[in-house]
Amino acid sequence: MSEYAKYISRCLQLARLGAYYVAPNPMVGAVLVHGTGENARIIGEGWHRQYGGPHAEVNCFHSVKPEDEALVAESTLYVSLEPCSHFGKTPPCADLIVSKGVKRCVVGMKDPNPLVAGEGIKRLEAHGIEVVTGVMEAECRELNKRFICLHEKKRPYVILKWAETADGFLDRKRPIPTGKVRPEEGPLVISTPLTKLLVHKMRAENMAILVGANTALLDNPKLTTTKWPGRNPIRILLDRHQRVPKDSRIFSDEAQTIVYSENTDWAYILSDLAQRGIHSVMVEGGAQVLNSIIQSGIYDEVHIEKGTMTIGDGVKAPQIGRL
Repeated sequence: MSEYAKYISRCLQLARLGAYYVAPNPMVGAVLVHGTGENARIIGEGWHRQYGGPHAEVNCFHSVKPEDEALVAESTLYVSLEPCSHFGKTPPCADLIVSKGVKRCVVGMKDPNPLVAGEGIKRLEAHGIEVVTGVMEAECRELNKRFICLHEKKRPYVILKWAETADGFLDRKRPIPTGKVRPEEGPLVISTPLTKLLVHKMRAENMAILVGANTALLDNPKLTTTKWPGRNPIRILLDRHQRVPKDSRIFSDEAQTIVYSENTDWAYILSDLAQRGIHSVMVEGGAQVLNSIIQSGIYDEVHIEKGTMTIGDGVKAPQIGRL
């Protein structure tokens, strides 16, 4: 591993510490290194900890001990994503780097956000700072695939998730309740305590979670994250005929709920979510919603939990590629 890759790898490690709190911003880590080779020493580290809070570069410079301040101008700054060049919730990090007198900046990848898109690098270079780009770029892109999808494809990153029995069913066949009548029979429990924990981890990693009206009526879910640290996702409900009662748990005050009723076209929904700044959506809907999305072809990942039980008949799970 090259010296550049070594420290960008550390940036990525730091960046992941902000995984559940920075959305819709990207996860970013920064490392300030004095010297090279065997004489190199990290004198500052930081990461973007929370949306609206200081960026990784700011936290990195703040972490430098007073006795090392004189070394900053002789050091190399490593950052997993191009420093910002615009005023948002915080001042431009590129200007901060310039003010610190750093002579070299190693960047994992350029920022796809149109407000930056190379301008941060240009600003550094305009002030005589040597900039190295594209170090561990594939790993940097993987880390922020949700943020990148929003800015490059103008839509959220879409993850489909469901659990199915060993013989390929999502659930038993249950009558869909009407009005305020709640189902007498709960959903088929396929997940284990461990996989439920992993599902809540996935919820914390994504900004929104989506279900259709049938799932809301049959299961009355909260769709919150209680088994993993992080923020509750925004809840998206597709309810074309406004059948879901307002006292349903999906409307509880633990998280925001967005309802689509007049227009439930998938491409429209994704465009609208993107305009709201939502960079990822996890779909936990029933067979109808999942099959509709699969047919559209607009999704990025599929996570299928395969249980051990068999039920012989029920609601068939989606068949990717064989619809």
